[in-house]
Amino acid sequence: MLRNTLLYLSEMKRIQGWIMGNPLSRRAALRFVAGETRQEALEAARALNNKGIEASIDFLGENVSQESEARQALEEYLAVLDGIEREKVRSHVSIKLTALGLDISGDLCREHVTQICRRAKEIGTFVRIDMEGSAYTEATLGLYKKVLGEFDNVGLAIQAYLYRTEKDIEGLVKEGGKFRLCKGAYKEPGEIAHQEKRDVDSSYVSSMKFLLSSGTYHGLATHDPEIIQKAKDYAQENEIGRDAFEFQMLYGIQRDTQEAVARDYNMRVYIPYGTNWYPYLMRRLAERPANLWFVLKNLMR
Repeated sequence: MLRNTLLYLSEMKRIQGWIMGNPLSRRAALRFVAGETRQEALEAARALNNKGIEASIDFLGENVSQESEARQALEEYLAVLDGIEREKVRSHVSIKLTALGLDISGDLCREHVTQICRRAKEIGTFVRIDMEGSAYTEATLGLYKKVLGEFDNVGLAIQAYLYRTEKDIEGLVKEGGKFRLCKGAYKEPGEIAHQEKRDVDSSYVSSMKFLLSSGTYHGLATHDPEIIQKAKDYAQENEIGRDAFEFQMLYGIQRDTQEAVARDYNMRVYIPYGTNWYPYLMRRLAERPANLWFVLKNLMR
Protein backbone atom coordinates (compact mmCIF):
# COMPACT_ATOMS: atom_id res chain seq x y z
CA MET A 1 0.00 0.00 0.00
CA LEU A 2 2.78 2.45 0.94
CA ARG A 3 4.69 1.66 -2.24
CA ASN A 4 1.63 2.23 -4.42
CA THR A 5 0.86 5.50 -2.67
CA LEU A 6 4.38 6.84 -3.20
CA LEU A 7 4.39 5.78 -6.85
CA TYR A 8 1.03 7.48 -7.33
CA LEU A 9 2.40 10.66 -5.77
CA SER A 10 5.45 10.51 -8.06
CA GLU A 11 3.12 11.19 -11.00
CA MET A 12 1.10 13.97 -9.33
CA LYS A 13 2.23 17.14 -11.10
CA ARG A 14 0.05 19.43 -9.01
CA ILE A 15 1.91 18.68 -5.78
CA GLN A 16 5.35 18.51 -7.34
CA GLY A 17 5.96 22.27 -7.14
CA TRP A 18 4.95 22.41 -3.49
CA ILE A 19 7.20 19.52 -2.49
CA MET A 20 10.18 20.75 -4.50
CA GLY A 21 9.85 24.15 -2.85
CA ASN A 22 9.86 22.66 0.63
CA PRO A 23 13.31 22.88 2.32
CA LEU A 24 12.77 19.59 4.16
CA SER A 25 11.88 17.78 0.93
CA ARG A 26 14.97 19.18 -0.77
CA ARG A 27 17.10 18.03 2.13
CA ALA A 28 15.61 14.55 1.80
CA ALA A 29 16.33 14.48 -1.93
CA LEU A 30 20.00 15.23 -1.38
CA ARG A 31 20.35 11.86 0.31
CA PHE A 32 19.75 10.23 -3.08
CA VAL A 33 20.81 13.01 -5.47
CA ALA A 34 24.41 14.24 -5.79
CA GLY A 35 23.31 17.87 -6.08
CA GLU A 36 21.69 20.25 -8.51
CA THR A 37 24.75 21.05 -10.64
CA ARG A 38 26.88 19.17 -13.13
CA GLN A 39 30.02 19.88 -11.13
CA GLU A 40 28.53 18.32 -8.02
CA ALA A 41 27.80 15.15 -10.00
CA LEU A 42 31.36 15.03 -11.36
CA GLU A 43 32.77 15.52 -7.87
CA ALA A 44 30.55 12.72 -6.54
CA ALA A 45 31.81 10.45 -9.34
CA ARG A 46 35.41 11.29 -8.51
CA ALA A 47 34.86 10.50 -4.84
CA LEU A 48 33.47 7.09 -5.80
CA ASN A 49 36.35 6.50 -8.23
CA ASN A 50 38.75 7.06 -5.34
CA LYS A 51 37.06 4.13 -3.59
CA GLY A 52 37.41 1.87 -6.63
CA ILE A 53 33.83 2.41 -7.80
CA GLU A 54 32.78 3.45 -11.32
CA ALA A 55 29.91 5.86 -11.96
CA SER A 56 26.99 6.51 -14.28
CA ILE A 57 25.76 10.11 -14.29
CA ASP A 58 22.12 10.96 -14.94
CA PHE A 59 20.76 14.48 -15.52
CA LEU A 60 17.32 14.34 -13.96
CA GLY A 61 14.33 15.15 -16.13
CA GLU A 62 11.59 13.39 -18.06
CA ASN A 63 8.51 13.95 -20.24
CA VAL A 64 9.51 17.30 -21.74
CA SER A 65 6.97 18.82 -24.11
CA GLN A 66 9.02 21.51 -25.84
CA GLU A 67 11.88 21.06 -28.30
CA SER A 68 13.82 23.71 -26.40
CA GLU A 69 13.65 21.56 -23.25
CA ALA A 70 14.84 18.48 -25.12
CA ARG A 71 17.68 20.51 -26.62
CA GLN A 72 18.63 21.74 -23.17
CA ALA A 73 18.88 18.15 -21.93
CA LEU A 74 21.04 17.26 -24.93
CA GLU A 75 23.39 20.18 -24.28
CA GLU A 76 23.64 19.23 -20.62
CA TYR A 77 24.63 15.66 -21.46
CA LEU A 78 27.24 16.84 -23.95
CA ALA A 79 28.62 19.12 -21.24
CA VAL A 80 28.69 16.19 -18.78
CA LEU A 81 30.68 14.16 -21.29
CA ASP A 82 33.07 17.06 -21.76
CA GLY A 83 33.48 17.17 -17.97
CA ILE A 84 34.13 13.42 -17.79
CA GLU A 85 36.87 13.81 -20.39
CA ARG A 86 38.36 16.98 -18.92
CA GLU A 87 38.44 15.77 -15.33
CA LYS A 88 39.30 12.16 -16.18
CA VAL A 89 36.36 10.79 -14.25
CA ARG A 90 35.55 7.10 -14.76
CA SER A 91 31.88 7.37 -15.61
CA HIS A 92 29.20 6.53 -18.12
CA VAL A 93 26.07 8.60 -18.70
CA SER A 94 22.48 7.39 -18.26
CA ILE A 95 19.75 9.04 -20.31
CA LYS A 96 15.94 9.08 -20.34
CA LEU A 97 14.37 9.26 -23.77
CA THR A 98 11.41 11.35 -22.65
CA ALA A 99 13.88 14.00 -21.44
CA LEU A 100 15.37 14.06 -24.94
CA GLY A 101 12.09 14.57 -26.78
CA LEU A 102 10.48 11.14 -27.21
CA ASP A 103 7.02 12.60 -26.47
CA ILE A 104 7.60 15.22 -29.16
CA SER A 105 9.12 13.20 -31.98
CA GLY A 106 10.84 9.85 -32.28
CA ASP A 107 13.16 11.25 -34.94
CA LEU A 108 14.10 14.22 -32.76
CA CYS A 109 14.84 11.92 -29.83
CA ARG A 110 16.94 9.58 -31.96
CA GLU A 111 18.94 12.55 -33.28
CA HIS A 112 19.72 13.62 -29.73
CA VAL A 113 20.65 10.10 -28.61
CA THR A 114 22.92 9.74 -31.64
CA GLN A 115 24.77 12.93 -30.74
CA ILE A 116 25.27 11.74 -27.17
CA CYS A 117 26.49 8.30 -28.27
CA ARG A 118 28.86 9.84 -30.81
CA ARG A 119 30.41 12.17 -28.25
CA ALA A 120 30.66 9.36 -25.69
CA LYS A 121 32.43 7.17 -28.23
CA GLU A 122 34.91 9.95 -28.96
CA ILE A 123 35.98 10.03 -25.32
CA GLY A 124 35.83 6.26 -24.83
CA THR A 125 32.81 5.95 -22.59
CA PHE A 126 29.35 4.40 -22.62
CA VAL A 127 25.70 5.50 -22.80
CA ARG A 128 22.93 3.67 -20.92
CA ILE A 129 19.34 4.28 -21.98
CA ASP A 130 17.06 4.13 -18.94
CA MET A 131 13.79 2.26 -19.23
CA GLU A 132 10.75 4.30 -18.16
CA GLY A 133 7.12 3.33 -17.58
CA SER A 134 5.49 0.62 -19.69
CA ALA A 135 3.86 3.19 -21.99
CA TYR A 136 7.35 3.75 -23.40
CA THR A 137 8.70 0.20 -23.44
CA GLU A 138 8.03 -0.55 -27.10
CA ALA A 139 9.25 2.85 -28.32
CA THR A 140 12.37 2.58 -26.17
CA LEU A 141 13.21 -0.89 -27.47
CA GLY A 142 12.64 0.25 -31.04
CA LEU A 143 14.90 3.26 -30.74
CA TYR A 144 17.55 1.22 -28.93
CA LYS A 145 17.66 -1.32 -31.76
CA LYS A 146 18.20 1.48 -34.29
CA VAL A 147 20.96 3.12 -32.28
CA LEU A 148 22.57 -0.25 -31.55
CA GLY A 149 23.00 -0.66 -35.29
CA GLU A 150 25.23 2.44 -35.32
CA PHE A 151 27.05 2.33 -32.00
CA ASP A 152 28.63 -0.36 -29.85
CA ASN A 153 28.89 1.89 -26.79
CA VAL A 154 25.20 1.97 -25.95
CA GLY A 155 23.17 -0.23 -23.62
CA LEU A 156 19.68 -0.43 -22.17
CA ALA A 157 18.13 -0.77 -18.73
CA ILE A 158 15.63 -3.61 -18.57
CA GLN A 159 13.01 -4.26 -15.87
CA ALA A 160 12.57 -7.72 -14.38
CA TYR A 161 9.03 -7.10 -13.16
CA LEU A 162 7.61 -6.94 -16.71
CA TYR A 163 6.41 -10.29 -18.03
CA ARG A 164 7.95 -9.56 -21.42
CA THR A 165 11.50 -8.97 -20.17
CA GLU A 166 13.00 -12.44 -20.56
CA LYS A 167 11.85 -12.67 -24.17
CA ASP A 168 13.12 -9.14 -24.89
CA ILE A 169 16.63 -9.78 -23.60
CA GLU A 170 16.89 -13.17 -25.33
CA GLY A 171 16.29 -11.49 -28.67
CA LEU A 172 18.40 -8.40 -28.10
CA VAL A 173 21.45 -10.21 -26.71
CA LYS A 174 21.75 -11.90 -30.10
CA GLU A 175 21.94 -8.43 -31.66
CA GLY A 176 24.68 -7.32 -29.29
CA GLY A 177 22.48 -5.77 -26.61
CA LYS A 178 24.11 -4.82 -23.31
CA PHE A 179 21.84 -4.50 -20.31
CA ARG A 180 21.44 -3.06 -16.84
CA LEU A 181 19.03 -5.49 -15.20
CA CYS A 182 16.88 -3.89 -12.51
CA LYS A 183 13.65 -4.89 -10.79
CA GLY A 184 11.58 -1.90 -11.95
CA ALA A 185 10.46 1.26 -10.17
CA TYR A 186 7.18 2.31 -11.80
CA LYS A 187 3.60 1.47 -10.89
CA GLU A 188 2.42 -1.12 -13.44
CA PRO A 189 -0.81 -3.15 -13.65
CA GLY A 190 -0.95 -6.86 -12.98
CA GLU A 191 -1.77 -7.54 -16.63
CA ILE A 192 1.80 -6.73 -17.67
CA ALA A 193 3.96 -6.89 -14.54
CA HIS A 194 4.58 -9.09 -11.50
CA GLN A 195 3.06 -7.59 -8.36
CA GLU A 196 4.57 -9.74 -5.62
CA LYS A 197 8.19 -9.36 -4.53
CA ARG A 198 8.85 -13.10 -4.71
CA ASP A 199 7.72 -13.17 -8.34
CA VAL A 200 9.82 -10.13 -9.25
CA ASP A 201 12.81 -11.71 -7.54
CA SER A 202 12.29 -14.98 -9.40
CA SER A 203 12.11 -13.18 -12.73
CA TYR A 204 15.20 -11.16 -11.86
CA VAL A 205 17.26 -14.24 -10.97
CA SER A 206 16.18 -16.05 -14.13
CA SER A 207 17.16 -13.09 -16.32
CA MET A 208 20.35 -12.59 -14.33
CA LYS A 209 21.49 -16.16 -15.00
CA PHE A 210 20.76 -15.78 -18.71
CA LEU A 211 22.73 -12.54 -18.93
CA LEU A 212 25.70 -13.86 -16.95
CA SER A 213 25.90 -16.86 -19.27
CA SER A 214 25.60 -14.79 -22.45
CA GLY A 215 29.28 -13.94 -22.79
CA THR A 216 28.45 -10.22 -22.93
CA TYR A 217 29.27 -7.68 -20.21
CA HIS A 218 26.11 -6.68 -18.34
CA GLY A 219 25.22 -4.79 -15.16
CA LEU A 220 23.21 -6.26 -12.30
CA ALA A 221 21.44 -3.40 -10.57
CA THR A 222 20.29 -4.54 -7.13
CA HIS A 223 20.62 -3.78 -3.43
CA ASP A 224 19.11 -7.12 -2.47
CA PRO A 225 21.74 -9.10 -0.51
CA GLU A 226 20.18 -12.46 -1.38
CA ILE A 227 20.23 -11.71 -5.11
CA ILE A 228 23.79 -10.38 -4.90
CA GLN A 229 24.86 -13.64 -3.27
CA LYS A 230 22.98 -15.71 -5.86
CA ALA A 231 24.77 -13.83 -8.63
CA LYS A 232 28.14 -14.47 -7.01
CA ASP A 233 27.34 -18.15 -6.50
CA TYR A 234 26.10 -18.61 -10.07
CA ALA A 235 29.16 -16.92 -11.51
CA GLN A 236 31.50 -19.06 -9.42
CA GLU A 237 29.67 -22.32 -10.18
CA ASN A 238 29.76 -21.59 -13.91
CA GLU A 239 33.33 -20.24 -13.98
CA ILE A 240 32.22 -16.74 -15.02
CA GLY A 241 35.01 -14.29 -14.25
CA ARG A 242 34.53 -11.44 -11.81
CA ASP A 243 35.48 -9.02 -14.56
CA ALA A 244 32.79 -10.40 -16.90
CA PHE A 245 29.97 -8.36 -15.33
CA GLU A 246 29.36 -5.62 -12.80
CA PHE A 247 27.06 -4.88 -9.90
CA GLN A 248 25.26 -1.54 -9.90
CA MET A 249 23.68 0.42 -7.08
CA LEU A 250 22.10 3.82 -6.50
CA TYR A 251 23.80 6.88 -5.10
CA GLY A 252 23.28 7.32 -1.36
CA ILE A 253 21.89 3.84 -0.69
CA GLN A 254 23.84 1.18 1.23
CA ARG A 255 27.18 2.90 0.82
CA ASP A 256 28.97 0.36 3.02
CA THR A 257 27.66 -2.46 0.85
CA GLN A 258 28.82 -0.67 -2.29
CA GLU A 259 32.36 -0.42 -0.95
CA ALA A 260 32.35 -4.02 0.29
CA VAL A 261 31.23 -5.40 -3.08
CA ALA A 262 33.75 -3.19 -4.90
CA ARG A 263 36.60 -4.88 -3.09
CA ASP A 264 35.98 -8.09 -5.05
CA TYR A 265 33.75 -7.22 -8.04
CA ASN A 266 33.23 -4.43 -10.52
CA MET A 267 30.84 -1.90 -9.01
CA ARG A 268 29.10 1.08 -10.61
CA VAL A 269 26.93 3.67 -8.83
CA TYR A 270 24.14 5.57 -10.58
CA ILE A 271 24.53 9.30 -9.79
CA PRO A 272 21.52 11.54 -10.51
CA TYR A 273 21.71 15.32 -10.34
CA GLY A 274 19.64 18.35 -11.27
CA THR A 275 16.73 20.39 -10.01
CA ASN A 276 13.99 18.06 -11.29
CA TRP A 277 14.48 15.52 -8.51
CA TYR A 278 10.88 15.02 -7.31
CA PRO A 279 9.81 11.96 -9.40
CA TYR A 280 13.16 10.27 -8.79
CA LEU A 281 12.95 10.82 -5.02
CA MET A 282 9.43 9.40 -4.80
CA ARG A 283 10.40 6.26 -6.73
CA ARG A 284 13.41 5.70 -4.48
CA LEU A 285 11.23 6.00 -1.39
CA ALA A 286 8.71 3.60 -2.91
CA GLU A 287 11.30 0.93 -3.64
CA ARG A 288 12.23 0.30 -0.03
CA PRO A 289 10.22 1.44 3.02
CA ALA A 290 13.56 1.61 4.86
CA ASN A 291 14.49 4.55 2.62
CA LEU A 292 11.43 6.49 3.78
CA TRP A 293 12.05 5.79 7.46
CA PHE A 294 15.72 6.68 7.06
CA VAL A 295 14.83 10.03 5.50
CA LEU A 296 12.19 10.84 8.12
CA LYS A 297 14.55 9.97 10.95
CA ASN A 298 17.26 12.24 9.58
CA LEU A 299 14.84 15.11 8.96
CA MET A 300 13.88 15.01 12.64
CA ARG A 301 17.45 15.62 13.78
